[in-house]
Amino acid sequence: MSTPASQHRLGLIFVGLAALCWSQSGVFARIISADLMTLLFWRGLFSGTAVFLFYCISVKRFAIADFKSVGWPGLLVACFSALSMISGIGALRFGSVADAMVIYATVPFITAALAYLVFGERTRLSTIMASLVALIGVTVMMLGADWSGGLFGKGLAVLMTLGMAGCSVVMRRHRDLPMMLALALSAWLVSAVTFSFVDSFAVSRQDLLLIGMFGVLQNAAGLALYSLGTKRIPAAEATLVAALEVPFTPLWVWLLLNETPLIYTLIGGAIVMVALFTHIFGEFKRSGTATEAEFAPIP
Repeated sequence: MSTPASQHRLGLIFVGLAALCWSQSGVFARIISADLMTLLFWRGLFSGTAVFLFYCISVKRFAIADFKSVGWPGLLVACFSALSMISGIGALRFGSVADAMVIYATVPFITAALAYLVFGERTRLSTIMASLVALIGVTVMMLGADWSGGLFGKGLAVLMTLGMAGCSVVMRRHRDLPMMLALALSAWLVSAVTFSFVDSFAVSRQDLLLIGMFGVLQNAAGLALYSLGTKRIPAAEATLVAALEVPFTPLWVWLLLNETPLIYTLIGGAIVMVALFTHIFGEFKRSGTATEAEFAPIP
């Protein structure tokens, strides 16, 4: 798959799979008994190490020296990604889920604006329209939810959104750099930040196993796939497709833990899925008929 159009399709697949990995968070958060800071610390260690090992396997060598090549863009990505991870958890802890999700649903629009301002990447009308429909779906999902979140929680949700947008734009702009290593750094940075807040590093054997799975299957796999995807599709489109995480998170909790969601969650989630899958399938169809120049990466 070497043509720009086929690379675009592959990017959609990678980001879609990343969203499915990240959507496991609700299940792991419910079955792990360790406190939040301990969970974040150990998950960061497992996740960062797994992403780094995956990169080493992909380049077929122990690539510790490659960290030098990420430069300041990689450090920016690491900081943006770590900010998004930490503030995202904080937004749910200090505010309402409804506030956090609706604010986060604006990330494709913020990403589109940043991508245009930073390096002139234009967003297709189909991406903007799908983002609008997805935003409506997320709003429907939150009907009947608690909207009493304080200003601090809303502020953290804004930071989460800005962190995701900034991370995606820098990764897209500097896609020639090994950004997978930057995302490994971001996970380790989360561990470094939460280190001083951990009361006890001791966890049960069961929790350690679950946290390891949380770090590798949910976070590391998602970060690695997202890194591969953002090389191939526009930044705003990447954050749009990543929104699949929103409806799939309660779906897994329902299917695996038997927590029945509200009817609004089901209706809104269906709207989000229809919007995103319609966009994805439309892009697959367009890539089969459009000229290759339409998919050529920005110089």
